[in-house]
Amino acid sequence: MRLVIAQCQVDYTGRLTAHLPWARRLIIVKADGSVSVHADDRAYKPLNWMSPPCTLTEREPAADEAAAVSALDPQITTVWEVDSAGGDHLQILLGDISLDVTEELGVDPGLQKDGVEAHLQELLAENPEAFGEGWSVVQREYMTPIGPVDLLCRDAEGTYVAVEVKRRGEIDGVEQLTRYLDLMNRDHLLGDHVLGVFAAQQIKPQARTLATDRGISCLTVDYDALRGMDHPEERLF
Repeated sequence: MRLVIAQCQVDYTGRLTAHLPWARRLIIVKADGSVSVHADDRAYKPLNWMSPPCTLTEREPAADEAAAVSALDPQITTVWEVDSAGGDHLQILLGDISLDVTEELGVDPGLQKDGVEAHLQELLAENPEAFGEGWSVVQREYMTPIGPVDLLCRDAEGTYVAVEVKRRGEIDGVEQLTRYLDLMNRDHLLGDHVLGVFAAQQIKPQARTLATDRGISCLTVDYDALRGMDHPEERLF
């Protein structure tokens, strides 16, 4: 992992355009190829980012780039060009750099799921009909190059479906499933297109909106019903 703290200007072009004017920020480059730009707020959420896989190229600044920001009098020390496989582009102009360190973190054991989340995954694997009639589970903890997706299933039409299971569904879970799908859709053994399902007991509206925008289905799971504790005959309504 590489951590850089520097004065920088960031411009993104792709499905939309975004501009971050000159300011002091933290830039994180991870071993999976992702690049993210952070301010000293917003908790874990970056101001801008490029999801893996992507390529980072460092070069000397061109004369016209230095002239474009001359009014602010920053000294551009280097330019980062970040490109994704899908054609998105992130350009980072770096000025004064106060920190530039790279550390090898080693192999991460992965997130240790809490009892409810782990049991939820197990129950869904035992009851694939919760996703729909004709569904079947191919494998639990299906390994991708960046980690295991919780469930690999097949729907009634035989299409492979990657399922990410959370107790509480938030945006970071959707991002995680998106990264898995990007890689799984390059595996010809899984067919022409792998679908995605984001399953959780509760799904935040923002996460649902992001999932829908990315073509990922959402499933709100009734944990008690899966455990056989929900008895309709005992309900008042």
